Amino acid sequence: MRRFAILTLAFGFLSFASVGACSAAQPKKDPDEKFKELDANSDGKLSLAEFVGKKKGDNLTKAEEQFKAKDKDSDGF
Repeated sequence: MRRFAILTLAFGFLSFASVGACSAAQPKKDPDEKFKELDANSDGKLSLAEFVGKKKGDNLTKAEEQFKAKDKDSDGF
């Protein structure tokens, strides 16, 4: 019984450690860097087309909603 408890704790620790390693392997991009990637024509503004990119289906709808929420003055950029 004690061996089972030790193995269970060890497995739990290894699972937790591996999740941490996976999330640490992919650092988040700097917002300015991400903006520059999306700004296809380098005009310093993001249009809906640039923001949406090649998204389709549900992802397209979500991206459009996100864009409209961030476009505070409703100028399309």
